[in-house]
Amino acid sequence: MFIATESIPSSFRGFTLIMPAVSVGNVGQLATDLIISTLGMPRVGYIHTDCLIPMAGNDPYPTCADDAAELSTNAEVYCLPDVKLAVLQIRAPFVQRKSRKFRKLILSWIKSSGFDRTVVLSSSHAYQRDDQQLLGAPLRYLLSPVLEQEAGTQLNTLEWKEIEQVSAFPGINDSDKRLYIPGGGITKGLYTDGCSEGIKMAVLLIFCSEGDNIPDAFALVNYLNDWLHLVDKPVSVPQMLCLCDRLIYHVLTSIMSRDV
Repeated sequence: MFIATESIPSSFRGFTLIMPAVSVGNVGQLATDLIISTLGMPRVGYIHTDCLIPMAGNDPYPTCADDAAELSTNAEVYCLPDVKLAVLQIRAPFVQRKSRKFRKLILSWIKSSGFDRTVVLSSSHAYQRDDQQLLGAPLRYLLSPVLEQEAGTQLNTLEWKEIEQVSAFPGINDSDKRLYIPGGGITKGLYTDGCSEGIKMAVLLIFCSEGDNIPDAFALVNYLNDWLHLVDKPVSVPQMLCLCDRLIYHVLTSIMSRDV
């Protein structure tokens, strides 16, 4: 259930929704954090559900001391009405056996809110790629049939690669192909359910491994920005790493000064 905490548009009709899948390296969540903080998106509500492990913490995007004292929860919604953009950030893993219930909850909210299209940011295990997936950039996409009619040509001009279907039984029956996203969490289920519901949905994912996944998040957001044009000049990975180093330095300095 979506619960509004601030003044929001009368409806999300015509808006684009961006959300992450909890997947390998947490790349989708990192990319979502990057979008929210870069665009300065205000929080407008949260998703109340028993499907996610409960958590609470300080505001991750404070602009002043008062903001830092506010609490954030496991599933929050941010919005920029001027550009018709909404972002759902998920900060906790699923309670065991409740991922299907969560998918139904989110799809029901998407339909009732009137979102024009939904973009899921995700990732998949690099070490489980098929041979054909080793070629080119480690970025792939999926479009639901209804969105394919609208955006398929545009994505083709960007020379993106649709994620390849792989053999269900390699070396035994290569004619039986299937969609396989190892490490992708609810990505495949959400996409499949979205297609069945007739929802305009896109999945953007990157092949990666666990570790320092900040560069992967920036690559994924730059990939998204080529399509949606969220910002005019996306930040480069070297610039981002410099900003992260400065942030870590200030955090450590603050902690040490308090200890003294």
